Amino acid sequence: MHLIQVNGCRLEVRQIAGSQRLAPLVFLHEGLGSVSLWTQRGLNWPQAVCQATGRAGVVYSRRGYGQSESMVASRNQLQPDYMHHEAWVILPALLAQLQIQNPVLVGHSDGATIALLHASRWPVSACIAMAPHVLVEDIALGAISAAKMAFEATDSVSGGLRGRLAKHHADVDGAFWQWNDVWLSEGFRSFDIRPDCSCITAPLLLIQGLDDEYGTLLQLDEIARAAPHAQQIRLAQCGHSPQRDQPILTTAAVTGFLRPVL
Repeated sequence: MHLIQVNGCRLEVRQIAGSQRLAPLVFLHEGLGSVSLWTQRGLNWPQAVCQATGRAGVVYSRRGYGQSESMVASRNQLQPDYMHHEAWVILPALLAQLQIQNPVLVGHSDGATIALLHASRWPVSACIAMAPHVLVEDIALGAISAAKMAFEATDSVSGGLRGRLAKHHADVDGAFWQWNDVWLSEGFRSFDIRPDCSCITAPLLLIQGLDDEYGTLLQLDEIARAAPHAQQIRLAQCGHSPQRDQPILTTAAVTGFLRPVL
């Protein structure tokens, strides 16, 4: 792991060795994710996918997450278009810094939305979106409200959600509230990237669990309506995190999808 300067901010980046002939995988984490949170239940999923596909990989923590530079300590840091900014400003700058062109984007949750937005405007070899959000559903707001209550109920010492997240974020309060505040804000209710998805021409794989507590299969249906070439995988006995709940099936799906992609 090392820190690199991107648009005036130090970001935590981990690089995984692999083939120089194939487009590298760039992993984009969930709303409360980080570099270290990709490793769960004894499995380093990005490492496993890179090994299975023979590709190099890049995993990074967005600003305010993991060991990346934190925001100023105050609430309401992110704007409703924060995923657009990440996809269209920060990610291109990071890729340029790492001298990566036409990557394969692998995003989860917020990271999947960022991957879709980036692929709608920038050239990519392929895009893989796991549990993406293309519009706001009541089920997501309910789960995020429940997360708020769980976070407020404990501290970093006693455990619970705050304690678990504190193991992965240098500024756990900043990481949580910047995500929670914007999702529960009035301005975010109209978030909708379906028109952007219609601009995606690269190979596209959508993966979602049938038991996803943060979104219904409407998310995949709407992306497929906008981008009919998208392939879909719907996983049984799987919640919001396919790479954690069904890692073998998810890795196999990604590996098979990427086999013809250079």
